[in-house]
Amino acid sequence: MRVVLQRVAAAEVRVDGEVVGHTGPGFYALVGVGHASTAHDARWLAAKTEALRVFPDDEGRMNRSVEEIGGGVLAVSQFTLYADTRRGRRPSFVQAAAPEVADRLYAAYCDALTVPVGRGVFGAHMDIRADLDGPITILLERADGG
Repeated sequence: MRVVLQRVAAAEVRVDGEVVGHTGPGFYALVGVGHASTAHDARWLAAKTEALRVFPDDEGRMNRSVEEIGGGVLAVSQFTLYADTRRGRRPSFVQAAAPEVADRLYAAYCDALTVPVGRGVFGAHMDIRADLDGPITILLERADGG
């Protein structure tokens, strides 16, 4: 399972022009699920998301977690995190989990977060706006429970 975190001042996701999820200060999280991903991975990644100290303290150092700043997470399912671009010009997505599995593990990640969570709509075309803060972008990855 892979999660790309971007530190944001605010972010929102719209489906058919309607806001379906948002967050203020915190993370915009792109959540990708692969064949080897498990519910344990989802919970581990959620805990790691909340514990990462990448928000500024009173001295401006990255020393606080999203939980410590009272922030939230806007999580969007993103199968393209498993794109294989090694050959040709069209990415292959064969390493991405089947939609039923991906939806379940994306939900497990979101449900495991204890901070406020805004969600995208699985499988929908989404318009996303994110006010990046930093920029700070971090890739978290965990596969096969370890």
